[in-house]
Amino acid sequence: MSKAAELANLIGNINAGGGGVNRNLVINGAMNVAQRSTSVTGLGANGTNYSTVDRFYTYANGTAGRFTMTQDSSAPDGFANSLKLDCTTADTSIAAAEQLVLAQVIEGQNLQRIKKGTANALPVAVSFYVKGNASATYMCALVDNDNNRMSTKQFSVTTDWTRITINVPADTTGALDDDNAGSFNLNFYLHAGSNLTGGTYTESTWGASTDANRAVGISSFFDSTDRTFFITGVQLEVGQNPTEFEHKTFGQDLIECQRYYTQETAASGSPYKRYGFGGWNTSTAGEIFIPLSTPMRDSPPTLVSKAAANYQAYSANATDALTAIAINAESNNGTNNRIVGLTFSTSGGGVAGEAVQVTATNDTASYLALDAEL
Repeated sequence: MSKAAELANLIGNINAGGGGVNRNLVINGAMNVAQRSTSVTGLGANGTNYSTVDRFYTYANGTAGRFTMTQDSSAPDGFANSLKLDCTTADTSIAAAEQLVLAQVIEGQNLQRIKKGTANALPVAVSFYVKGNASATYMCALVDNDNNRMSTKQFSVTTDWTRITINVPADTTGALDDDNAGSFNLNFYLHAGSNLTGGTYTESTWGASTDANRAVGISSFFDSTDRTFFITGVQLEVGQNPTEFEHKTFGQDLIECQRYYTQETAASGSPYKRYGFGGWNTSTAGEIFIPLSTPMRDSPPTLVSKAAANYQAYSANATDALTAIAINAESNNGTNNRIVGLTFSTSGGGVAGEAVQVTATNDTASYLALDAEL
């Protein structure tokens, strides 16, 4: 797209109620933040998995296909990273209920500017860069979870990076909830059985969220172990025309991601990583506190950790292996907490009232995370 066309689109979006800074409603669309891991193999079993790149999850159901998910360095000009899916086990016998979806969920309170469900509802635009190992057709669906509505658009993948742009019309039906729950899903359907492909394809039109219409006419990501799918530069913005991708600093992306998931990880040379400081309540139990860079979406978050024995309580030059570690829900039930409390237990050795810290136990692979994903 030429600079003149980009300027025209930006002006058009401003006239349609969009434009300006903070216009991208997708978080981590440049795939820069990957707190959990940069590569995970053997994915594809039933369920939802946040595996590598933050805020993007995969949902699989009923398929024997398997894939590796990676934060990859292959990217179009102006980007450093992409999200790559690589099929490792094919599934060419597709049962009716099978599906594989790549998605991001967006909070309702972040979507109020769209004015959906009102007479002054605004159009939105979706854009992203994709490529694969061969030509394929997939589906992009914007799903309104609050009102059971959706708008779909097929897109093509080739062996070269291509920018896909999708115009989604204003929807005067169904207002979005103003809360921290997931109101919109931005879904990319990559594999689906007849339950999702047997209906009617209606391009870029809002209508009832009917399962049979979600993935009509798509290819199957699992049709061959040669199959790959790369995506980056994902943007959802208010306005009638997609504009140039809104790049943010790594720090901005990280803070936005940490509202949903934050992880402290031991590094090479730090086998006794310190996770938090607090005090002993009794000789066998205590509590530590972890400051947060940003309040999390929901409170209390879920604790994600290794087994308790992988951590230890350290105080007064003595160490005691943990027998349990958990979120202190009672002290983390507010909406704007900037500190999370964790309770722990040991077999003994503490002194009530004495200061304590919880560390890794000689383990450079240790980590501790807090999860408030949608």
